[in-house]
Amino acid sequence: MIRLNDITKEILSYHPKADTTLVEKAYVYSAKVHQGQIRLSGEPYLSHPLEVAHILAQMKMDVVCIAAGLLHDTIEDTKATLEEIETLFGPETARIVDGVTKISKMQFSNREQRQAENIRKMILAMSSDIRVILVKLADRLHNMSTLGYHPPEKQRLIAKETLDIYAPLAGRMGIYWMKSRLEDLCLYYLEPAIYNRIKEEIARKRGEREKFIKEVRQTIASKLEQHGIKAHVKGRHKHFYSIYKKMREQNLAPNQVYDVVAFRVIVNSIKECYEALGHIHAMWKPIPQRFKDYISLPKPNMYQSLHTTVVGPVGEIMEIQIRTWEMDAVAEQGIAAHWKYKEGVKAKESDEEQFAWLRQLLEYHQSLKDPVEFLESVRMDLFPNEVYVFTPKGEVKEFPKGATPIDFAYSIHSEVGHHCMGAKVNGRMVSLKYQLKTGDMVEIITSSKAHPSKDWLELAKTPRARNRIRQWINRQERQESIALGKAILEREVAEAKLDLPNPTKNELLQEVAKELSFHSVDDLLAQIGFGKISPKQVIGRLRTRLGVKEEKVPGFVSKLVHKLKRRKEGHGIQVRGVGDMLVRFANCCHPLPGEDVVGYITRGRGITVHHKGCKQIMSADPDRLVEISWNSSDEEVYLAKLRITSLDRKGILADISSIIAKRDANIIQAEVTTTSDKKGIALFTMEVKDYEHLHQIIDELKKLKNILLVERL
Repeated sequence: MIRLNDITKEILSYHPKADTTLVEKAYVYSAKVHQGQIRLSGEPYLSHPLEVAHILAQMKMDVVCIAAGLLHDTIEDTKATLEEIETLFGPETARIVDGVTKISKMQFSNREQRQAENIRKMILAMSSDIRVILVKLADRLHNMSTLGYHPPEKQRLIAKETLDIYAPLAGRMGIYWMKSRLEDLCLYYLEPAIYNRIKEEIARKRGEREKFIKEVRQTIASKLEQHGIKAHVKGRHKHFYSIYKKMREQNLAPNQVYDVVAFRVIVNSIKECYEALGHIHAMWKPIPQRFKDYISLPKPNMYQSLHTTVVGPVGEIMEIQIRTWEMDAVAEQGIAAHWKYKEGVKAKESDEEQFAWLRQLLEYHQSLKDPVEFLESVRMDLFPNEVYVFTPKGEVKEFPKGATPIDFAYSIHSEVGHHCMGAKVNGRMVSLKYQLKTGDMVEIITSSKAHPSKDWLELAKTPRARNRIRQWINRQERQESIALGKAILEREVAEAKLDLPNPTKNELLQEVAKELSFHSVDDLLAQIGFGKISPKQVIGRLRTRLGVKEEKVPGFVSKLVHKLKRRKEGHGIQVRGVGDMLVRFANCCHPLPGEDVVGYITRGRGITVHHKGCKQIMSADPDRLVEISWNSSDEEVYLAKLRITSLDRKGILADISSIIAKRDANIIQAEVTTTSDKKGIALFTMEVKDYEHLHQIIDELKKLKNILLVERL
């Protein structure tokens, strides 16, 4: 248990001339009135005010604030009166104690109103003294750390309230260490399974990461020292709740969250902050979207720092914060660094003007009489990137900014989401593109005929909704692919003239499916329909089982069939992680070996190979794109198209054909037209070996006399 000596020692460490008499007197009084009271943990009740006072001392608060921390529960939980507190400890201490006194004994109709009235009381008290909220936060932090002694239902209730109000309030006040601790404690009680998974994952890699942190710290410090910058570098694991948020936002497992390490670089001047940033970016590649300059544009709570995320050693993504010592003090103490009450000196007006958001909260208090409306206003200020809407029964639901009725529908139930056909917001019909606003009352309209579409993936913002939509689409595509695969296989069986009635129900097909490592015939048919398995593979295995030999086509015809088959099935392309696939080349862009390509899964026709810059592939479904690479041989040829614009000179067509022939390219088709302004336009379709071969031809053609333009189509 914390002792009085621990508190006074902490005070004197940052304010050596402080008069701790008031704190000592408050300790004696608190011990007297709380005598005989026991907490659920079995400890004397006095342990709680002592812990609260110690937290305030660690925040470097003044003696009045710390004394109020020792006395904050006396009016509510003992026979002490406000008048007695004011007489013994002065009006300033009494005002803070009164401000943090727990919610009055008024009865409210529901939990929302109780919570709102509690926050209203804090806001009212803050209008006279900001230290009220600092004591309240310290009180909540210690209560959260001893929450395990409460029944599970109460644990969740208190944790939810803390996550809704107190943690973001600590963040808005700039006390980020407290915000992090509150969030982690809330996660422990609200999502214990996820909390333990994250903890186990971090523990599993702790030794490896500690070594990594040490090496990176030394690397940064040495690099900056080489350039004359003296820096103090800290490294740490990100707190659990920030990892959980990333898991939830990106639908990741704990071991898939990579940027779990953060570093802080503290230097002596603003100039050195920017210089250090430059040197760090010279060492490691920065991620542009993750850079924030809070020095030029401080947060509303006056937090200042440079934030950058880089791809560090061994590809590890790491966040780095760069700030001065003064900025670091503000980041650690938050609002307390600006509200100084040392030796009775109150905050200056200029300081208070820096915290416009606090004045906004006070305006909410004065203008909004309805407790629930007031609470929503406070939430909107604390969570500017989140919206709070109501169900028809009055339940509050939280969504990210930009969420739509689709997100709302899936938050109720997957089936409601799947059959959502429209929504009413505040009694009026809206489209599914409507962006929800805080305070909206939302009602979902369903129909058994309605179902998700791929467009919904663009409209949905929550991971839950997007996952459910994807699952439904995948299920539908599987059913369609099975039907298509069945039709394709039956057609191939008929063309192969196999004596196999009702082939998709035949036991031989079950054997083939097992041989190809599929759990069922439906799995095999789905892969045929989706283009991942060639029906020819299945026909070959069925022939073997039926003892039917494939007809041999001799001579020239055999070679021609082989060539056509090879082109049809995309010989020369390797699909990453998959073999024996139907592959064909797109007619829109005619990709060539040596160019960057991507594969697009086409139902029933396997993979279509496109150039990565092809316009058609830019708007394609990303879920159907696969990584592919070239695996061509010298024997293979590919189609390419050229458009050649020239002056209408006699013999120029022969010159063009001659160059193409000399470069060992075969012309498949040629079209030539003459324009009214005496220009010739020739379209050539030819066979080339690869991208380099084509460009050699283009370069030669450009050197010809009277050639104006050579374009690849």
